[in-house]
Amino acid sequence: MKVLKAVLLALVLALAASAADVSGTWSGTLKITGPEGQTQDDTIHLILKQEGVKLTGTAGPSASEQLPIEKGAVEGHKVTMEVPVPTGAFIFDIALDGDRLKGDVTLAAGGQTMKAKMDATRAK
Repeated sequence: MKVLKAVLLALVLALAASAADVSGTWSGTLKITGPEGQTQDDTIHLILKQEGVKLTGTAGPSASEQLPIEKGAVEGHKVTMEVPVPTGAFIFDIALDGDRLKGDVTLAAGGQTMKAKMDATRAK
C-alpha cells in the first residue's frame, strides 16, 4: 500500500510540474470576426497570475484598459478563462504553444456572438 501511495504522489507531482506556467504579462493581437462575417484587428493585453491550476489576473485591449478574469484555469498547456463585460463575457479557450498563447476568444454579449483568434507573447 505504501508503494502505491508513493507512486500516486510521484505521478501527481510530475503532472503538476509539467503544467505550463503562464504567469506574467502577455501582449498580442486579436483577429475578430463579427456576427455578419466582417473582420477587424485589435490588440490584447493580459496580466496573468497562476497558482497551481488556478488562474487570476486581468485582460483587456491595453495595459490601461483591464478587466478582472474569472473562472481562470490551466490544465497542462490548455488555458481557459472568462472576462465578464456588461450583458455578457469574453470566453478564452487558448493554449501555450511554445512561447505564445494562442487560440479562440468568443464574445457573447447582448444576444450576439463574435469570435476571434488570439496570438500573444509574454513580455520579457
